[in-house]
Amino acid sequence: MKSKEFSDLQATYGSSFVPASIIFNTHIQKPESKMTAIEKMHVVKRGISKTDLEGFKDKIGMDYDQLAATLSVARATLINKKGPDKFNPTVSEKIVSLADIYSYGYEVFEDVDRFNRWIFSPNRALGGESPYDLLDNQFGREEVKNIIGRIDYGVYS
Repeated sequence: MKSKEFSDLQATYGSSFVPASIIFNTHIQKPESKMTAIEKMHVVKRGISKTDLEGFKDKIGMDYDQLAATLSVARATLINKKGPDKFNPTVSEKIVSLADIYSYGYEVFEDVDRFNRWIFSPNRALGGESPYDLLDNQFGREEVKNIIGRIDYGVYS
């Protein structure tokens, strides 16, 4: 979302307006896909809280089994934390990486539900696999982000 668009929406809906492309409520207050690498590093160092993960999980429509598989962590790792408890840097980095993709997808698709359906749909550009099937490692996440970028620029994907 362009900063002028964001400013216009805040003027219309008030300063509490948060675009769908912002996944976590951080002091940075911009979509994860627009954060610099340094900003993402600071978020990771602070850690992602269980509360933030719960909100993210609900927004993306995944259950704990799917989320654990995508993040390549044990389900218990995600479930055993409570409210404000934070995940370690390794898990937080994986969560931020996934949030980056979803943030970009929500921005490009301009609709949370539409993107959430797309991520689970077979895709020709991925040899018939769904983007979700590739999210469990860095290279797959890069490929999914590249495809979202191609969609953003109108390149057949």
